[in-house]
Amino acid sequence: MIEISNLEKRFGEAVILKHISLRIPEGSVTALIGPSGGGKSTLLRCINLLEIPQAGTIRIGTESLSFAAGQRPGWKDIRRLRLQTGMVFQNFQLFPHRTAIENVMEGLVTVLGWPKEKARARALELLEKVDMAHKADAWPGSLSGGQQQRVAIARALAPSPRVLLCDEPTSALDPELSQEVVDVLGALAREGTTMVMATHDLRLASRIADHVVFLEAGQIVETGPSAEIFQTPRSERTKRFIASIHAAQGL
Repeated sequence: MIEISNLEKRFGEAVILKHISLRIPEGSVTALIGPSGGGKSTLLRCINLLEIPQAGTIRIGTESLSFAAGQRPGWKDIRRLRLQTGMVFQNFQLFPHRTAIENVMEGLVTVLGWPKEKARARALELLEKVDMAHKADAWPGSLSGGQQQRVAIARALAPSPRVLLCDEPTSALDPELSQEVVDVLGALAREGTTMVMATHDLRLASRIADHVVFLEAGQIVETGPSAEIFQTPRSERTKRFIASIHAAQGL
């Protein structure tokens, strides 16, 4: 279970997230949708503690951390919560001087202190899962965008996190390469991987998400089962947003 209570994030005087409260069951997939600048990516970065909130509490499994303005948590507390998460970024962020398998191994060896052979076996297992074992020794620069993103997903899964956080995982890809990533994330969802993803790709969200959260101006406008949100949203604002995305994506 992931529980977020009254989370707030500010950048100076600008309020980016306001009173965000969510409960995300283990084994579920939650899609964060909404207009650009609505707070989707910032919420993911707060869960991962790449951004530190000014108020609220985040609980992941048995680990929790509370925040207060002007009080930054210690590194040990940040690391304790961050180890519960794996992060997949929009632009892959692979190390260009590491091969695919070395990218997946890197955190296991340098952060968790695994022996290299154990880390290599785990990395190869995950590359197999995302259909990239045949590119284990390839450099990132020689891979397509979809292949790089699949390696990034394997890297995020390497330490067996409780939740996989995906920040616009298909937005940098053309439709054909995007489908490769959707297929991998769909397979992970069927296996029961807990995921929270920020996305404008309603194909991705409607295909694999159990729940949808619509965010605008840093607040939750509407939340519910994905079929309900996409087919019969209650809020007029949600209806307009989904209609505009459908039109833009030719759905």
